[in-house]
Amino acid sequence: MTAAPRGAVALLRARTARWLSIARLLPAAGRPLLAAALAVNLALGLLPVAFMIATAVTVSRLPRAAADGGHWDALLTPLVTALAVFLLSQVLRPFQTAVAETVTRAVDGHCAHRMLTATTVDAPPAALDRPEALDRLADARSAFDRAMPSPGDAVAGLVNLVARYSQLLACLLVLGAVLNPWTAVLAGATALVIRSVNRGSLAAYVEYWKSLAGERRKSAYLRTAAVDASGGKEVRLLGALPWFRARYRAEAVDYLAQLWKERRRLLLLPFAGLAVVALVGAAGNLLVLATTVPPGSDGALALALTVQCLLVPLRFGVYFPESDVQTQYGMLAHQALTDFVEQAGREPVPDRARPVPQLSEGIAFRGVDFGYPGADRQVYRGLDLVIPANRSTAVIGLNGAGKTTLVKLLARVHEPVAGRIEADGVPLTAMDPTAWRRRLAVVFQDFNRYDLTLAQNVALGAAHRPPDRDAVTAALARAGAREVLDAVGPDTVLSAAYQGGRDLSGGQWQRVALARALYAVDSGAEVLVLDEPTAQLDVRAEVAFYERFLELTRGTTSVVISHRFSTVRRADNIVVVEDGAVVEHGDHDSLMREGGRYATLFRLQADRFDPAPDESAPGREGALR
Repeated sequence: MTAAPRGAVALLRARTARWLSIARLLPAAGRPLLAAALAVNLALGLLPVAFMIATAVTVSRLPRAAADGGHWDALLTPLVTALAVFLLSQVLRPFQTAVAETVTRAVDGHCAHRMLTATTVDAPPAALDRPEALDRLADARSAFDRAMPSPGDAVAGLVNLVARYSQLLACLLVLGAVLNPWTAVLAGATALVIRSVNRGSLAAYVEYWKSLAGERRKSAYLRTAAVDASGGKEVRLLGALPWFRARYRAEAVDYLAQLWKERRRLLLLPFAGLAVVALVGAAGNLLVLATTVPPGSDGALALALTVQCLLVPLRFGVYFPESDVQTQYGMLAHQALTDFVEQAGREPVPDRARPVPQLSEGIAFRGVDFGYPGADRQVYRGLDLVIPANRSTAVIGLNGAGKTTLVKLLARVHEPVAGRIEADGVPLTAMDPTAWRRRLAVVFQDFNRYDLTLAQNVALGAAHRPPDRDAVTAALARAGAREVLDAVGPDTVLSAAYQGGRDLSGGQWQRVALARALYAVDSGAEVLVLDEPTAQLDVRAEVAFYERFLELTRGTTSVVISHRFSTVRRADNIVVVEDGAVVEHGDHDSLMREGGRYATLFRLQADRFDPAPDESAPGREGALR
């Protein structure tokens, strides 16, 4: 087999696979709904053919009725039939739309659940950092945002094709009966050829559109960056809207120019060839009609039926508005979802996962190597670190030392390239990752501020359990957020974008985030981790926040990440990370006595806040108390 046939076979297989992938979604609509949709579309396909036959019979009987002196009784039955069929078609048409919409929603619900399960449960968290996976996820999400047809639209469009093809088959049967079977074969071949070329061109165009996913994401970012709630204010203050407008215009024009060029090549140029095929098919049938049509009423009947039925296969040269765009782009969205699920993979779970131990010894990083994919340098090389159980550990270092990476490894957002992480001697890889994460309560630097009620924001700390209003109130009180609770109430949405909602200050949000972590501890979490959630505060406010946190969590295994040495001095154990390794560890007093890296950096940072430093003055460290 030469390269050209092999390519054609591969293309046919790919197209067939895409159609089958949509057909496999049919059960998601449910049997009763699917049966109703098929019945409505089958009726809408056959009723127009019945209308053609009734009107053709009426036309064929007109000469005889006129010759009989105006006795129109013979016309009554076909006319009434045509009217009834027409009215029934008009009644069923809205049902086709309604059933299609219901099918769409049912299938989209199934696919959206699959996407959410993949992104939040099955896929390793690190998969969401890969550009190729993000491109496929963006195309899948855009379908559910109604920016393009969805997999549900594709299934509904597939069901709608039942009306088109049942009508075509019925018309071919009529043509074969009126003229001869070969005319039906010719008309059917004409319809399928122009249909195949049309759909092939549309499929190729959509594949090209798919290849521009990165450009679409870039344009979408520029389109929304200047108008969303978080970025709009800064763009306005900077007077940067003209820049965003010009940049978006340039990106959009470049993107659309590529699409338009490919659209002309794939959709416009084949039109001339299809017109020739359609003319040949129509001419062949009309030639047979001209040479075989009998005289009289039978000839009029044959003429009326042939002309009407011949128009149906010729209309297969146009795109069907109820199905073609929906199926092609919907197949793309479903393929994007499937590709994302396959590219992201499933987070490995041991067949015989070991239970997560109740920490009595602590967490140990043993010879851990790690580097981000595509990065030029390793973040950690042979990292050895012990986080004692039931004590507070502060991990400090300058920016870029890998402190946040430590949290990601601890939470199994990423896995070490070499070495292992253990909890009481049990490797984390031997445990169910979901069970391990439920033992963690992490507050990131950019912690989420959910547009939910105050109570819901706190209760998300243990979303796997039913919310406990009393525990929420207790967590808010322990976090110093009682005044927030008294001011806004537990059931107020924490966003002014909603009717009756309230915005919180940065400090109030930090206390809500701390309450969320404390609620997680009350619900079974054992390890609290704070990854610089107060980096935007001044140093004294940050000191107060951390001191309250350490006081509240005394006796709990806690990890505090900071680049400010003075804020975590009360931690039981302080670890200094630099160049991918632990360079010092101990408590504050012992590290200061050693006069090493910690002491040097502590004094260097303290000099910024002590206007009259005195190396020998004991109160010098107290300047930051």
